[in-house]
Amino acid sequence: MPAADKIAVQVEGRDLTLTNLAKVLYPADKFTKAEVLDYYQRISAVLLPHVEGRPMTLKRYPDGIAGQSFFAKHAPAGLPDWVRTGEIVSSSSRSRAPGEPIEYVVIDDLPSLMWAANLAALELHVPMWRFPDHGKGSAAPAPEHGLEPDLLVFDLDPGAPATIVDCCRVAEALRPVLAADGLDALPKTSGGKGLQLYAKIADRKMTAEQASALAKDIAERLEGELPRLVVSRMTKSLRTGKVLIDWSQNNGAKTTVAPYSLRAREHPTVSTPVTWDEVTACRKPADLFFTAPDVLARAEGDGDLFAPLLD
Repeated sequence: MPAADKIAVQVEGRDLTLTNLAKVLYPADKFTKAEVLDYYQRISAVLLPHVEGRPMTLKRYPDGIAGQSFFAKHAPAGLPDWVRTGEIVSSSSRSRAPGEPIEYVVIDDLPSLMWAANLAALELHVPMWRFPDHGKGSAAPAPEHGLEPDLLVFDLDPGAPATIVDCCRVAEALRPVLAADGLDALPKTSGGKGLQLYAKIADRKMTAEQASALAKDIAERLEGELPRLVVSRMTKSLRTGKVLIDWSQNNGAKTTVAPYSLRAREHPTVSTPVTWDEVTACRKPADLFFTAPDVLARAEGDGDLFAPLLD
């Protein structure tokens, strides 16, 4: 992709104007906005199936990772009419108007993904559920509660001096516990310091509240078995040198970074699906450190390691 300041393109028949392509968004690697767009275009085949039909929260970095950032939950003004949206009826007192729908963008196709990347939306965050009618045009409003998630997630977050290596040991302990409950867990890096486990629960017809309760029970059980390594409570004073099993990401109102999303770290790292062999072999943080070029090569060679999670 040419590193010009502005270029008009067509993406699958949709007109887009890409801007500020030469702007450096990751200074340490001199990784530009053009390279961000190129990454998302090339990874789209494996990324899009995991975010299709999910309300998208964009984390935008207009001036790169060193500048100010903000979460964009509401669909912005001037949204192209071909970018799909869906509404969530929020009951939270922190919302702009409790009881009124909040309109989210839904990234279902490559033009919409390129539109988001052109806004310097480096990070893509989605919940564990999809709009029930996500394949039928604009999604009908969804309630904040009573949703049926298709995925269960455990976010393993190390408290220093613990690292992703400790997360791998916790993941190895968590895997058979989940398997005993009929859940086949798959790992991915957070793209930062941690590791995440996903399991498919679409056939269980659980609500988000039930999924959270199940995840909490499993996290507390593992904390009881490995008290020196695992904590299930968010209290920071309890987390030093341990791995927090954050079960709360299963709340219907919460999001987790999407598979294959870039992260806004010093380097253009990616939340990367990995194999259990890689988890077992991990002995230093560098073993599970992947940047955008690494992930493109992995996807080309291995395909989508998270494919079993898809219906």
